Amino acid sequence: MTTVRSFPADFVWGSATAAYQIEGAASEGGRGPSIWDTYSHTPGLVKNGDTGDVADDHYHRWPEDIEHIRKLNLDAYRFSISWPRVQPGGSGEFNPEGIAFYKTLVAALVDAGIKPVVTLYHWDLPQELEDQGGWANRQTALNFAEYARKMAEELGNDVDVWTTLNEPWCSAYLGYGSGVHAPGRTEPVSALRAVHHLNLAHGLAGRAIREVLGEETQISITLNLHVTRMADPHSLQDQDALRRIDGLANRLFLVPLLEGHYPDDVLEDTKGVTDWSFIEDGDTELIHIPVQILGVNYYSTGMVQGTGAGDGTSDNDGHGNSSHSPWIGSEDIKWLPMPGPHTQMGWNIDPGGMTELLVSLGKKYPDQPLMVTENGAAFIDEVSADGRVHDDRRVAYLHDHIAAVLDAHDAGVDVRGYFAWSLLDNFEWAWGYERRFGIIRVDYETLKRIWKDSAFWYAKLARTSELPATTDIDYAI
Repeated sequence: MTTVRSFPADFVWGSATAAYQIEGAASEGGRGPSIWDTYSHTPGLVKNGDTGDVADDHYHRWPEDIEHIRKLNLDAYRFSISWPRVQPGGSGEFNPEGIAFYKTLVAALVDAGIKPVVTLYHWDLPQELEDQGGWANRQTALNFAEYARKMAEELGNDVDVWTTLNEPWCSAYLGYGSGVHAPGRTEPVSALRAVHHLNLAHGLAGRAIREVLGEETQISITLNLHVTRMADPHSLQDQDALRRIDGLANRLFLVPLLEGHYPDDVLEDTKGVTDWSFIEDGDTELIHIPVQILGVNYYSTGMVQGTGAGDGTSDNDGHGNSSHSPWIGSEDIKWLPMPGPHTQMGWNIDPGGMTELLVSLGKKYPDQPLMVTENGAAFIDEVSADGRVHDDRRVAYLHDHIAAVLDAHDAGVDVRGYFAWSLLDNFEWAWGYERRFGIIRVDYETLKRIWKDSAFWYAKLARTSELPATTDIDYAI
């Protein structure tokens, strides 16, 4: 007899989206342009010339999407606010129509019994701020704090969790280092400046929100922490390669956020790029604020090898490949191909890496509650003759990774929830609409939503908190 594995009754089940990926209505309701509008409209940067102009048209179809969330039995919905929709220029006047959209959305979620988990920044920086230097400019962090304060005043305590930033690693390194994300810059110094100003923005925004709503307000940040292995654990070069990647990918964010200082070895590793003089006195104290939830995004693992020769240019961006390296100062590190199976993104499928990551965080920061805020997979899936989407590989992926979360929980890690990425197929950044992560399929011609088998499977899990078998697809909602 198979033993049924269960999660605690208060474990949070959710799904996640991002504004530019689903909203559409790019020039409606007073919204200003973002860096992703500019980037996606630049020929040759996004596959098939796709843009987020329409996306899933969530801006007009949000009532239907909330009904899907409710029928999925989800406790929470993680979504992002489009900064240029509520403040078109990133400073100055706010847009009442944009604010009203999110107030209505939050109120509707609460009425449906769904906890709103708000991300303030999921990569759509107002273009006017980028024209002034973007995240390489310290002023952007100050503007972000005022935007956060305004959202706290407008949305108030109806928001369950306030997440300041989503994956600042991507914003800094892919946006300003490798250039494969907006704004498409390839400037190592700007990338490191962006790292610091994003960290600072988190601290300033969290403080601003608490000034408005009180010290008990749940503040969070979501990091895409990297699980990296060595090609040869006995090689000193490989050990150093792992140390440097861990420094740039993980510790450059975790240590100032949770410990209040920058890791000395990372500053030393990158001194050939910058002297870090843009860190002002008192900055690390401002960055270091208590977070009730540390959001963890996990998709795959990587393996490094130290070449020691400067000829193993690191070209793996952690979310695909790039001709430029996001790994500033680590050009003598080689990323090795990972064994399969792989998702359509080319990312290896390794549920054990999820457990490894959560357990390592639990050991390092035992008093820090964790939540898996993104996990999911892109596969090629089509509507079958029976009208359904039988995405067996996605069901298996979700099952195995959620089991891995439960393994970490059973090992004593304080992990409190799981958010599937993503609620809907959507605009997958530089991949356009070719890569589908949704548990709900979107027909991009009609915008019709169709539940995939993974949605039916996940709905049962969310209803029972018991891990169903991968073959347990119940089409009765």
